[in-house]
Formats: sequence, C-alpha cells, structure tokens
Amino acid sequence: MSDATTVATIKTQALARIEEITATPKPSYTIDGQSISWGDYLSQLRETVKWCDEQIAAETPYEVQSRGYT
Repeated sequence: MSDATTVATIKTQALARIEEITATPKPSYTIDGQSISWGDYLSQLRETVKWCDEQIAAETPYEVQSRGYT
C-alpha cells in the first residue's frame, strides 16, 4: 500500500467516524476519574482530516501559469 493510499484510507475512516458521532451526539462525562470528551474527540478527528488534506495536496502535482509582459 502506498503512502497516498494510506492517507486516503485514514481520511475516509476519520470522516466516517465524524459522521457517526454527529449523527448520534453523546454528552461528555467522567467515570472512575477518567474524562471522556466527545467534543475534543471530534476536534481531533477534524484535525486528522485537515492533516490528510494537507498531505494529499502536497503530493498532488500542480501547474502554475504565469505571463511575462514587456
């Protein structure tokens, strides 16, 4: 599996998890001294998607068009 494929897979999985969380939101809670913050988890997933987009953009070839004038 190539790096590009791996990054695309990570992005797809993160987006699917975001869809699940936002479809059935859950409250944050603390149990036995351990805090679970769904808002923080959602933020981390969004950062993961952003990172994946940056990696994909960095690998995508692009063309710059410019014109010179005299």
